[in-house]
Amino acid sequence: MVRDIFRDSTIGQAINHISNGRIFPYAEQRPAFQVPLHFLPVKPPSTILSPDSDAITLCNAETPRDTMPRVELTRESTLAVDVEAEKHWDSCTVGWYSDDDQDNPRNWSPAKRAFVAFCISFLTFSVYIGSAIYTPSIPGLMIDFNVSQTTATLGLTLYVLAYGIGPMFLAPLQEIPSIGRNLVYMATLFLFIIFQIPIVMAKNMSTVLAFRFLTGFVSSPALATGGASMTDIYPVNHISYVLGIWALGGVAGPILGPVIGGFAAQANGWRWPQYELIWIVSFALIFLLLLLPETYGPTILLKRARRLRKLTRNQQLRSQSEKDLEGESFTAVMKEALIRPFILAKEPVLMFSNLYIGFVYAIFYLWFEAFPLVFTDIYHFRLGISDLPFLGFIVSAAITYAVYVIYLKYRIAPLFAKARTTGVDVLPEIHLEIGLMASIFIPTSLLIFGFTAKESIHWIFPVIGAALYHPGIYFSFQSILTYVTCAYPAYAASVLAGNTLFRSTVASVFPLFGRAFFLNLGLGPGSALLAGISFLLIPVFWSLWKWGPVLRRRSVYAFSS
Repeated sequence: MVRDIFRDSTIGQAINHISNGRIFPYAEQRPAFQVPLHFLPVKPPSTILSPDSDAITLCNAETPRDTMPRVELTRESTLAVDVEAEKHWDSCTVGWYSDDDQDNPRNWSPAKRAFVAFCISFLTFSVYIGSAIYTPSIPGLMIDFNVSQTTATLGLTLYVLAYGIGPMFLAPLQEIPSIGRNLVYMATLFLFIIFQIPIVMAKNMSTVLAFRFLTGFVSSPALATGGASMTDIYPVNHISYVLGIWALGGVAGPILGPVIGGFAAQANGWRWPQYELIWIVSFALIFLLLLLPETYGPTILLKRARRLRKLTRNQQLRSQSEKDLEGESFTAVMKEALIRPFILAKEPVLMFSNLYIGFVYAIFYLWFEAFPLVFTDIYHFRLGISDLPFLGFIVSAAITYAVYVIYLKYRIAPLFAKARTTGVDVLPEIHLEIGLMASIFIPTSLLIFGFTAKESIHWIFPVIGAALYHPGIYFSFQSILTYVTCAYPAYAASVLAGNTLFRSTVASVFPLFGRAFFLNLGLGPGSALLAGISFLLIPVFWSLWKWGPVLRRRSVYAFSS
């Protein structure tokens, strides 16, 4: 398993290519490999019976007799061979060799899949931490460059905005089989490190802001398509579970960012959290270059087709993706990727989904403005200590995921098992159920946090209030994103790209006025206003759950049952 993982990693692939397949060879590059007969460079066979025996030779009349590939068969198996041979000769399509082909990511062992899932989650965590690890640097930036709170906060805003824009341009590249997932992951992770260097060396605020935007932009593939990598390796009935784990990695990054960066900023100034980010991402790059294998099936099969073409000299061999993309230009692929999310965003189902997720996500980033007001100004915690309350989110995340697994196992799984038996489709709206129930956590969390953040009340109460936000945002994300993917299966990539762009744009704006918002209204009234908006959105959420099938039937893009 370890040898195959390294062979399929970016470094392993490079070594294999440079050595012409002698080091870390694939099956097709080993001397003992037997080429399937239907991949050899001859035209569709005719069956010729030898006059002096019962043997059969598959051949082609235009091929010289002494170079013909021959397969000796008994007379009883003639018919079966003819049917199978004709099917393969006609297709020349390179696919998986068998149902248990070990090069197919869906057939990897549970241990290998679990390791790769960890790698993908670690990749997501390592770049997601880059958003909030910046927040402890804001006071130092204000002093060193003599800028306002709003200007310094732009470093967080631009990063979040950029990783919403980035998938529009970078995610489609990962759907091109000749490129695949890993090349984009590793190239952008390398650029992330390069773009981080001018930040730690910056002599002015403009440099910091410009390169914060660029680092956010190149971080986007891990954030946008990490879930797609998970679906590459796990079957449909496991996807909800593993996407739940991957989502925890995404949430842990912003939560732990201030905790990791706070003590460094307190001890050594604003540049040190950015140094820590370079160290984390550099380790991730080296680790993943060596140990993250390619997971995208079309890319794996395209490379197999290339090896077989080289081995057999049969230039007609093609993977299915090569055939599908013949005549389609790169410009056309990118144009479709950029335009379709905006067309779909006008759908009522997607319009509300984007609005709700955007609002929930924006409030999440307001915590990074509210926590210093509470734990530094009210409870007088020092810079490093003031970020430790974020760990309350980690505790609630663990409990939330446990509840989610129970819900999937005892509520969702039986419904789909029954559907397979009866042949009746399960409506996509079923996925909204848990998000609708959990939406009450959002206003509850805001009210507890806002009205218990007082010097006369112990600091644990606002920590508990903030931690209660996690079930609300986690279940909202899981339910709505699963729902829109099921409701628009043919356009899932465009739907998710549009959602990422919308929610990141909204979330990037909120931190700019967050401090002024709470200072002018007060923590209690400000939180109450946000809670009130959340309450008003719950009936709309219920309406989508209730009337979603009607809206889908009126759409030309949605799945209707």
